[in-house]
Amino acid sequence: MNLTFENIHPKFKLDDNYFDREALKEVAYSYIKEGTSYEQTIGNFLMDWLDDEIYVTVFTSGSTGKPKPIRLDKQAMVHSALATGDFFGIKPGDAALQCLPSNFIAGKMMLVRAMILGLSLDLVAPTSNPLKNNDATYDFCAMIPLQVENSLEQLHQIKTLIVGGAPASSALIKRLQKVSTKIYATYGMTETITHVAAKPLNNLPKGKKSYYKTLPNIHISSDERNCLVIDAPRIHNEKISTNDVVEIISETEFDWLGRFDNVINSGGVKLHPEQLEEKLSPFINTRFFVSAIDDSKLGKKLILLVEDKQQILDVSELLKIIKQSNKFSKFEIPKEIYAVENFIETSTGKVQRSETVASLSL
Repeated sequence: MNLTFENIHPKFKLDDNYFDREALKEVAYSYIKEGTSYEQTIGNFLMDWLDDEIYVTVFTSGSTGKPKPIRLDKQAMVHSALATGDFFGIKPGDAALQCLPSNFIAGKMMLVRAMILGLSLDLVAPTSNPLKNNDATYDFCAMIPLQVENSLEQLHQIKTLIVGGAPASSALIKRLQKVSTKIYATYGMTETITHVAAKPLNNLPKGKKSYYKTLPNIHISSDERNCLVIDAPRIHNEKISTNDVVEIISETEFDWLGRFDNVINSGGVKLHPEQLEEKLSPFINTRFFVSAIDDSKLGKKLILLVEDKQQILDVSELLKIIKQSNKFSKFEIPKEIYAVENFIETSTGKVQRSETVASLSL
């Protein structure tokens, strides 16, 4: 059967109730008029999905700038849902949990997957602890790292979990190794209608490194900057050039190294903040990131910013520990460490690096 966005799978359920297209419009309308804030957002998207237009307007996350509206073809969103179903082995009738805000693409696509793949979808408020007071079991769910962190004791209730929105820290990944759930990091963006690749975060053979593997009908290459180029003809009419520096492992696999626009040239040495942050993570138990500021000798000077809500960080001691670890070259050791009470964030909780650096009193 050639599925279109006008199809509602006969096994689709919302909060344990079956709905066809017309009944779902009534539910959407009631959410808008009588629902909570998150239900109103769901209702607005459902009304957009069920109207006569062939596209929906969504906003980018704003992680690299101000959120901007873009149009996504509804049929392309159907293809994205089908690719996710194939990749993760999702079947009609499977139970899924929607705990992401539905004003951005990740939350919207959980609704689309449910309608197209025939899932039984439970709706909960997009809180930092979505499994609290919930003993149900689910075949599929999507979360951001903060939600995963706060749900560790209950993750066994989920068979397959995808994690996106921000990279999972090394400390969190280490804690996931004892969890029975199959957990994947996802790679994607609003323009690619969420993820186009995923890699396992746990249940890996000891010593084996995991790479992102593309979903069906996704083709990858790299440009002269070694940045990822995505060819997804069923999702986007043109190839998508990214600012993500990658190493192409095979036709279907790649290793993500960091953002091209984050690369720091310090004294002629190119440093990838994301790789340094992975090496630094065992030494810091709160949020942090590395960046750079202007320097008369080096051009750019490497700095480390640590979120210190309690204002208890001993900067000198941390720098001493980093130096004594012998894990870093002299170029990788931060020249300065700054304790910041609160990082500046987007509305979806992503750290705004440049704005946070700009807020420093230098």
